[in-house]
Amino acid sequence: MSTAAVLFCALLLDAVMGEPRWLWDRVPHPAVLMGRLIGWCDAHYNSGKDRRAMGIAVVIALVILGGVLGSVLRLFGPVIAVIVVAILLAQRSLVDHVRAVADGLRQSLPQGRRAVAMIVSRDTADMPADSVARSAIESAAENLSDGVIAPAFWFLVGGLPGIVIYKLINTADSMIGYRTPRHAEFGWAAARLDDLLNWIPARLTAALIALPGGVLGQWSAIREDAALHRSPNAGWPEAAMARSIGVALAGPRAYDGKLQQFAWVNGTGARVIGPPAIDAAITRLWQTWGVMLILTVLLGLLSW
Repeated sequence: MSTAAVLFCALLLDAVMGEPRWLWDRVPHPAVLMGRLIGWCDAHYNSGKDRRAMGIAVVIALVILGGVLGSVLRLFGPVIAVIVVAILLAQRSLVDHVRAVADGLRQSLPQGRRAVAMIVSRDTADMPADSVARSAIESAAENLSDGVIAPAFWFLVGGLPGIVIYKLINTADSMIGYRTPRHAEFGWAAARLDDLLNWIPARLTAALIALPGGVLGQWSAIREDAALHRSPNAGWPEAAMARSIGVALAGPRAYDGKLQQFAWVNGTGARVIGPPAIDAAITRLWQTWGVMLILTVLLGLLSW
């Protein structure tokens, strides 16, 4: 069974099953185990004068571990490979989390705030409705890249070792890749390697969003908007999503009680938005997933 065929089946399985609670309430999700491992490394090795060196060593160990684990899993055949890849993809769970924000906003603003707090790290307690919707859409775009397209890309490139390594590094970046006093040095290697691993997938995600959104011809504007983002990668899917559904993203937001001024992405787009804009983003998530599925079929035919 080819790598493309495994990915095709995994994309479908994830879309149908998502993350069944009956399973993950009983056993820890692999992402949880990855998080525990990285948390243990942070607690035991993030100290002393050589924090950057220790962080580099931890990242090297994670890459080796991911390669070995992926190679072992590969020995169990294509059925196990499909299940593992489906577990490490996050299309259905992403859609479910983003839809929960739209449903919450339809009930009340506090409900919307509670739902969006599950998927963003910014302050949500005093968010107006349009900021709640904007946060959900930004999270949808960024996590489409990190949680679906990038893992699929690295599985196509490196098989099970490739996707396991990617998920370990991406998890490490989400936990320690911050420019805080505690993690600026220790998390430096994880953040830099995550930037590298997401460089192509982020731009691929932008193209896959722009294609069904009918804004592929605005690529130069998408590139300019992406450059406004503080991340070298996250701005690409956000810029493509903003233009594909006609909204303005980014702008001012609060972290830890401090208002920070960020440039608007697609600043001429709608700024007063609500659940319909989130619904439009969800539609684009599925359309992008569909384009990825078609590309996977084409790759499978070419390799057949």
